[in-house]
Amino acid sequence: MLLRYGLRTLQALAQPRPVVATLHTTWWQSAPSKRNKLELKRRLKAEQKAKEKAEKEATKAAAAPADQQPKKKTASAAAEEEEISPNEYFKLRSAAVQELKRSPATDPYPHKFHVSISLENFIAQYEANLQDGQTLEDVTLSVAGRVHAIRESGAKLIFYDLRGEGVKLQVMASAKSYKSEKDFEVDTAKLRRGDIIGVVGHPGKTKKGELSVMPTEIQLLSPCLHMLPHLHFGLKDKETRYRQRYLDLILNNKVRENFQIRAKIISYVRQFLDRLGFLEIETPMMNMIAGGATAKPFVTHHNDLKMDLFMRIAPELYHKMLVVGGLDRVYEIGRQFRNEGIDLTHNPEFTTCEFYMAYADYADIMDITEQLVSGMVKSIRGSYKITYHPDGPEGPEQELDFTPPFKRVSMIKTLEEKLGVQFPSADTFNTPATNQFLSQLCVKHQVECPAPRTTARLLDKLVGEFIEEFCVNPTFIIEHPQIMSPLAKYHRSIPGLTERFELFVAKKEICNAYTELNDPVVQRERFEQQASDKAAGDDEAQLVDENFCTALEYGLPPTGGFGMGIDRLAMFLTDSNNIKEVLLFPAMKPEEANRTAAPETTPAPQQ
Repeated sequence: MLLRYGLRTLQALAQPRPVVATLHTTWWQSAPSKRNKLELKRRLKAEQKAKEKAEKEATKAAAAPADQQPKKKTASAAAEEEEISPNEYFKLRSAAVQELKRSPATDPYPHKFHVSISLENFIAQYEANLQDGQTLEDVTLSVAGRVHAIRESGAKLIFYDLRGEGVKLQVMASAKSYKSEKDFEVDTAKLRRGDIIGVVGHPGKTKKGELSVMPTEIQLLSPCLHMLPHLHFGLKDKETRYRQRYLDLILNNKVRENFQIRAKIISYVRQFLDRLGFLEIETPMMNMIAGGATAKPFVTHHNDLKMDLFMRIAPELYHKMLVVGGLDRVYEIGRQFRNEGIDLTHNPEFTTCEFYMAYADYADIMDITEQLVSGMVKSIRGSYKITYHPDGPEGPEQELDFTPPFKRVSMIKTLEEKLGVQFPSADTFNTPATNQFLSQLCVKHQVECPAPRTTARLLDKLVGEFIEEFCVNPTFIIEHPQIMSPLAKYHRSIPGLTERFELFVAKKEICNAYTELNDPVVQRERFEQQASDKAAGDDEAQLVDENFCTALEYGLPPTGGFGMGIDRLAMFLTDSNNIKEVLLFPAMKPEEANRTAAPETTPAPQQ
C-alpha cells in the first residue's frame, strides 16, 4: 500500500523510468577474447574479497556489546513528510488516503467507534490510582482524540500525544502489547499528526510516571490531510485564527476556555432570570420597521411578500407588546444586527440579553443589574476583582472591581463639572440654541462629531470624551436627556431628562436600561422627532412604529426594561481586548481567493 512507503520511495516511484538502448552489448556479452577473460577473472576475484571482508565485519559487529552497536540511520515516512512543503504534503497525504479507501478493510472514515471513557475522565480516574510502571491489563477501555505529536523509540515502540476536550493523554504503542506485530506495523504506518484516532487498550503508567493508554488496537477514524502546525509554535496569525476557527481551537486551549466562559455567562443569565420568574421568549429577527434602538439596520428582501425587511437591531418593541398582553416578566437572549463599523468592540451581528419587568422602574433594574453582573463575575472567576488588559496581553493591566454597589454619576451634572459650564435647561435641549451651544463646546474642546450634528449626537460625543473615559470600574451613567432616549420615560423630578442608565466597564458600555415610556401620545411625539432627525440625515434615528403605538393605547403597566451585551461582558471575563476573540466566527473581509491546499509556510521541526 502507498502508506507503507517512505517519502523518498514515493518520489522515486513517481519519476519516469529511462528507456535503455539495446543497440550495443556490454563487455561480457561481446565476442570472447584473451583480454576479456583476464578482466572477468580479475573482477570476480575482487568481488569475492569484498564479500569476505563484509562478512567478517558483520560477525565482529554482532559480537560487540549492544551499546557499542552502530546505529542505523532510519527515518520514518511521517518524519520525512514533515520536511516537505505543506502543499506537497497535502498531495501525498491525499493520495495515501485514497489508497486506503480502495479497500473496505482499511476505510479511513469508519461510521462508528465506541468511546467507553472520555480523555478527561480517564485522567481523573487513573492519574492518582496507578503506580509508576503499572498497567491494568485486566481493564480494557477505548478512548478517542486527535494526534498532536508522534515520537518513535525504535520500530516497535511509538508514543502519541492524544488531545481532546482540552486535555492531553499519552498513547504508548508497543508491538509487544499489540494484537499482533503485523497489525502494529500496518496500523501505525497509517497515522500522521492531526489524525483523529480511536484507541483500545489498558490504562497504565510508564516507568517515568507518565499516565498512558497501552493500546492493543488503534483505528484511524478521520485523517488530517493538511500539515498540522506544531503546538510549540502555535497558530499566531490572527487572520488565520479568525478565518479557520476550527484550526485555532485545535491548537489553542485558551480559545476553547474563552468560549466555555462565554457559555457560562449565558447559562448564568438564564438561571438568574428564571429564578426571578421571567419567561424566556423568541421574537422575529426580520421586521417591517427597524425599531427598538438608534442604529443603522441591514436590509433584506422577502420574495413572497414582495417587500424589503429590516434585520432587527433590538427586540424591545415586541417585548413591551408582550407585557401589554399580560406577560409581566419576559427575557430573550439572541442575535441583533447593526450595519455599522467593525472595530475592537463592534461586530455587525452580536448577542444581547433583554428583559422587561412590569411594575418596576429604573432604580429596581439598577439593583437587579448589580446583583446579576457582580454575582456572575464572582461565580465564573471566583472573585469580584479581575485583571484586564485593555490594549492586549502585552499592554498594561487594569484591575476591575465588580464589588457592589457600583458608582453612579448623573450625565448632565457631570458634564457641567468636567467642562466648567452651565448647560441650558434640559427641557430646552430640542431647540436650535442648545444645538449651537453643544456644537461650540465640541469645537472648543476638539471633540469630533461628523454630520449630521444633531443635539443627540453632539451630547453623545461629549459624554464619550469626558465621562466614559473615566468609567474603569463598573459605573452607572444615569439621567439621560429625553432627546437621546426616545423610548425612556421622562424623569419624575427633572424636566427634560429620563429615568435611564447605562453601565460602563473599562470605558465600554455593557448595559442600557430605563423606566419604559408607556404614554402612547408622548411616544408618538418622540417617534416623530426621531423621524425628523432621520430626514435630516441621521441613519440611526427611528421611524414611527404605528403597530407599537397602537399596542400602547391598550395600556402598558409601569415597566422597567434592560439590555446587556453578552459579547463585551465575555471580553472582560476572558481578558480579551478584541471582540473577535469571543465570537466563534466574526465578520471578516473576503479572502482574495479560496485556498484548497495548505498555505506555504516554513515547516517546523518535529516536536
